[in-house]
Amino acid sequence: MMKKKLYLSHVDKKISGVCGGIAEYFDVDPTVVRLGWVILTIFSAGFPGIIAYVIASWVMPSQIQRY
Repeated sequence: MMKKKLYLSHVDKKISGVCGGIAEYFDVDPTVVRLGWVILTIFSAGFPGIIAYVIASWVMPSQIQRY
């Protein structure tokens, strides 16, 4: 069985591909992930959700191999 990896999405991205990558990893609709992220951000007073998104965009690797 092949192990799945979490990558930034280059196919389904709006800002940097974090939510699209999470949706591809869990095989769910990206709109559901985006709505969940927005709701989490609103209920956490905005700042933690935005910081988590920025950190995830820096930490998650890209699917495109750079040589």
